[in-house]
Amino acid sequence: MNAIRSFLHLLWMGLTVIPYATVVVLMAPFASKAAVYRVCRAWLGLTMRSGGWIMGIHNRVSGMQHLPQGDRAPAVLLVKHQSAWETFCMPPLMPRPLAYVFKRELLRIPFFGWAIGRMDMIYIDRGQRTESLRKVIEQGQRLLGEGAWVIMFPEGTRIPRGEKGAYMSSGARLAIDCGAPVIPIAVTSARCWPRKAFVKKPGIVDISIGPPIATTGRKAHEVMREVETWIETEMRRLDPEAYPTPETPRSTVRPSQ
Repeated sequence: MNAIRSFLHLLWMGLTVIPYATVVVLMAPFASKAAVYRVCRAWLGLTMRSGGWIMGIHNRVSGMQHLPQGDRAPAVLLVKHQSAWETFCMPPLMPRPLAYVFKRELLRIPFFGWAIGRMDMIYIDRGQRTESLRKVIEQGQRLLGEGAWVIMFPEGTRIPRGEKGAYMSSGARLAIDCGAPVIPIAVTSARCWPRKAFVKKPGIVDISIGPPIATTGRKAHEVMREVETWIETEMRRLDPEAYPTPETPRSTVRPSQ
């Protein structure tokens, strides 16, 4: 049954992304960035809700009070990455426009990639680390100044349930350069949407938003250690059966993404 529901949801996504992406591609040369974002956000919201209708996957969100208030209050969101689910659900959940940092290979995906390529986001070549970091800082500063929140997955890729990747420090560097706080976010999506698995399972995805982490006058690696400690500790609280021991693993912060 779960395989059938997973197939139906994939089919639903494939059928609905075509008209939404077509609208985005056609309107992008003439419409505002805000209008393009709203159309893309609407499809992502539909994808998230259909995950509940078809597959029985639902979010349980806590910590919304930790998000910065005010139309121009900046923030860099650093999110645990276990599946595509958090990619879909963050824009509909957040009160401000989000600008993702993502690998440029996604632009090649028919319709989906064409649509995100029309959005004002930051796509990078992960093989060019120095150039990618420069792009993240330069474009991130502009986007934060325009009122968007920059969202990044500090581990750089999807991480299997119960495991931890190496945390990259580029998100902290951007936040320090812009005087913005970092918001750590833990997500237990792999309980329902395992990494690289076709069959999804019904259940609850916990999304826990942590208190803002100040960055003013701090070193990037210090900020990222705090981010890593909070996220990995929170993951063990939210999904204890996925971790063999209660201890937070040793820090593996890397200097850049």
